[in-house]
Amino acid sequence: MTDLSHYRNIGIFAHVDAGKTTTTERILKLTGKIHKTGEVHDGAATTDFMEQEQERGITIQSAATTCFWRDHRFNIIDTPGHVDFTVEVYRSLKVLDGGVGVFCGSGGVEPQSETNWRYANESEVARVIFVNKLDRMGADFLRVVKQVKDVLGANPLVMCLPIGIEEDFVGLVDLLERKAYVWDDSGLPENFEIVDIPADMVDKVEEYREMMIETALEQDDDLLMAYMEGEEPSIEDVKRCIRKGTIALDFFPTYCGSAFKNKGVQMVLDAVVDYLPCPTDVEPQPLTDEAGEDTGERAIVSVSEPLKALAFKIMDDRFGALTFVRIYSGVLNKGDTILNSFTGKTERIGRMVEMHADDRNEISSAQAGDIIAIVGMKNVQTGHTLCDPKHPVTLEAMIFPEPVISIAVKPKDKGGSEKMGIAIGKMIAEDPSFRVETDEDSGETILKGMGELHLDIKVDILNRTYGVDLIVGQPQVAYRETITAPIEDSYTHKKQSGGSGQFGKIDYRIKPGEPGTGFVFSSVVVGGNVPKEFFPAIEKGFKGMMDQGPLAGYPVLDVEVELYDGGFHAVDSSAVAFEIAAKGAFRQSMPKAGPQIIEPIMKVDVYTPEDHVGDVIGDLNRRRGMIKDQEAGVTGVRIKADVPLSEMFGYIGHLRTMTSGRGQFSMEFSHYMPCPQNIATDVIAEAKALKEAK
Repeated sequence: MTDLSHYRNIGIFAHVDAGKTTTTERILKLTGKIHKTGEVHDGAATTDFMEQEQERGITIQSAATTCFWRDHRFNIIDTPGHVDFTVEVYRSLKVLDGGVGVFCGSGGVEPQSETNWRYANESEVARVIFVNKLDRMGADFLRVVKQVKDVLGANPLVMCLPIGIEEDFVGLVDLLERKAYVWDDSGLPENFEIVDIPADMVDKVEEYREMMIETALEQDDDLLMAYMEGEEPSIEDVKRCIRKGTIALDFFPTYCGSAFKNKGVQMVLDAVVDYLPCPTDVEPQPLTDEAGEDTGERAIVSVSEPLKALAFKIMDDRFGALTFVRIYSGVLNKGDTILNSFTGKTERIGRMVEMHADDRNEISSAQAGDIIAIVGMKNVQTGHTLCDPKHPVTLEAMIFPEPVISIAVKPKDKGGSEKMGIAIGKMIAEDPSFRVETDEDSGETILKGMGELHLDIKVDILNRTYGVDLIVGQPQVAYRETITAPIEDSYTHKKQSGGSGQFGKIDYRIKPGEPGTGFVFSSVVVGGNVPKEFFPAIEKGFKGMMDQGPLAGYPVLDVEVELYDGGFHAVDSSAVAFEIAAKGAFRQSMPKAGPQIIEPIMKVDVYTPEDHVGDVIGDLNRRRGMIKDQEAGVTGVRIKADVPLSEMFGYIGHLRTMTSGRGQFSMEFSHYMPCPQNIATDVIAEAKALKEAK
């Protein structure tokens, strides 16, 4: 069995265009996994193997690969940077022990870096930081370090300093070893010399080295006291302290370089080995009961424990369905029978493979700490737990964000429907943030996703990968309805048609709930006027009606229903009668409770050069945006605003026009807010027209 202390499960994540995929390519080249480096801008990067990724030069789905450095096994996941695909980052972080956060030396901490950093904090993943692209115009390592402190609230531990900057960037000084590494112009990562520290940098190196050692030694009081008294700690001791602090998330070792020019990547690899945790160093995964509640137990990472593994990604490719699995404990062999604790069904393991982007190596067994793919599993979905049938357990599940935008699609020809159905089934399994519904009245297929780019890519995949030609409708906003006024009301359902009848009387209060609570039902009936066994039926009746609001038929949010009295008949009352009474009550009372349309508000983060700030703010105001914050950086200004989603369609085109192509933005769902009256009127009229057309 492999020694688990030699495993590193790491992810590489950052904002769009900070150089994650290029960094991954350099790591694979340095570790001997590939012999020719592919470039992202040529569409030849190993981990960007989808056609859509190669054309657009962005990463869409996380890719897994395995390589070795200093006798340590790295399982690496290269994640997307674009906000529409954050689900890929989130689910990758869920199964990783450590990460490398890549930041652009000139762009610094960009909008998406924040989201990814927040996800990593929530998942408690230890990280090292790599400030990339120091050869670019406007690059400034120490400015980015300050941004990491100010914007992310993190504590970067500077481990090296760059020699030269922008086009003069030639190498870096390792503060711990007091060594200067200088690369030649060949662009080969191994062509460097160890030279004396440049004379003009000696003081600065000593200053930063002292800060680094003091921060590190805070992890060990005895060493810190000795250091204060003038005793120099050994490099081994400092490294041990840095490792301890990194795993505890007290600070993040920070490196710099240029992945594209092959400078500085080795130090990052060394840092992964020296400072990032192995599978046994991290807090084990929590176990939950059937309802998803934490049981207080943990999945102990050990080869000798029963099998516990989490399926974190499904991918469909030319060889069939691949289920990516992180094994937390135990051993998995080819031919084993395992239990899916979510479905309660067992499956036999046929083929197991070790992934290298879209290539694979067959393996016959895997163990705790491994990230592998299993071929041809039937009923497994993202977030399911796979375990030993004799020791059933459930690992903490994944929670995915709700989609905020939808489009209607239909195949151009009749033969395309079946093809589209099969393709969409596979795509939903691959991406839990992608949902599909069929509009029963119109028969149209509604695709729902996290943003315009997300759905654009999905349509492209349907077209090219699965050969389905689609007619695509306009993007639709996920409007919702709610109420504004409390109401007290009564409803009686009576039906007599020979034999036993139906009777159910309910007295109830309906009032607006707290934002984000959805539907809440409670009962304060005393004295048995409505027997307790009918409460679930009444709740079910109200809840079933929440899908269609009184104004435009949108789902209803944030409503509290309280049952306070009622009446029943010893013979004629039944659960069905009370359920029908609740449905009638909803229809009767909701229009009286001040119903209103609410719309999704997006948290928008715009980056613009300074000379266009006025235009961008003016444009956001015209889009009914509320400006929350502005932050001036060296290369431009970041504007944060809350803007209704309905005003943001096609925004990237406008932004690029206004900023001569230099603006960027990201957005994610924030909350729902009431629509202005004129817009609500249009939404209701549109919904009515649609109904009549059907």
